[in-house]
Amino acid sequence: MTARQPSFSRRSIAIAAVLAGTVSLAIGAHAALNMRPLEAKSAVTEPVESVSKGTRLALVIGNGHYPDANAPLTQSINDARALTHALRRDGFDVDVIEDANKDDLGRAVERLKARIKPDAVVMLFFGGYAIQAGRESYMIPVDAKIWNERDVRREGVSIEKVLDTMAERGARAKLAVIDASRRNPYERRFRAYSHGLAPISAPANALVLSSATPGKVVDDSNGQNSVLITELLSNLDGSSAGAEAVFNKTRVAVSRVSDGEQVPSVSSSLLEEVRLGTDPDAGT
Repeated sequence: MTARQPSFSRRSIAIAAVLAGTVSLAIGAHAALNMRPLEAKSAVTEPVESVSKGTRLALVIGNGHYPDANAPLTQSINDARALTHALRRDGFDVDVIEDANKDDLGRAVERLKARIKPDAVVMLFFGGYAIQAGRESYMIPVDAKIWNERDVRREGVSIEKVLDTMAERGARAKLAVIDASRRNPYERRFRAYSHGLAPISAPANALVLSSATPGKVVDDSNGQNSVLITELLSNLDGSSAGAEAVFNKTRVAVSRVSDGEQVPSVSSSLLEEVRLGTDPDAGT
């Protein structure tokens, strides 16, 4: 028996071709639609500019118990605690240490260095004894063994170097409050007295408040907190003013309440306004 060969008309072939083309287009369109979510997801995960923008960090150090001193500096500890409370209220992430020895100071600076991100606002507070050696001022740890000026450089931590570290790590604004213009207990061992602190040389976009003008020393008051921190906290409380305005108001207030006996120093190289409050519309 002979098998019949199937016969196809030209019209049947044309219809089949159209159907095949339609199926192919449908498959392509479906594949394209399936690709869109992947492309969108890839775009969203691209790096976003400065995720750490607005970060506020502070290292607060209050040193009060120095074996070489005749009496402890109770105000330094109280000042560190009070300022820590105020800064945390204003959105700062604060690392606070009390009666820091040399190793404590070194580790604290390293912790701060590791936490600094680009575009951060960073503050340093030191209350205690500080000494100038050469043209730099050094924070003195409680276990310092100081007999001459060389020991100051070896035992202390340079305020300028901490500010430089902030700049090197990319901090946008560097702030420092140094309440250490005291007559230190080591001066009697020096051939020449180093009165007060040296002018603090700050990097660009920095602001420094010191408890006295360079080369001057001040005596502690009888209050729970130092005059400098009392007035600084008063100007910080609920203020939406910029940091430079707050520091300058503090300088004027201290001079007024001390009848001109204590005039703090404000050194600024700020290139922008830096606000200390937590108002999101007030700027960083």
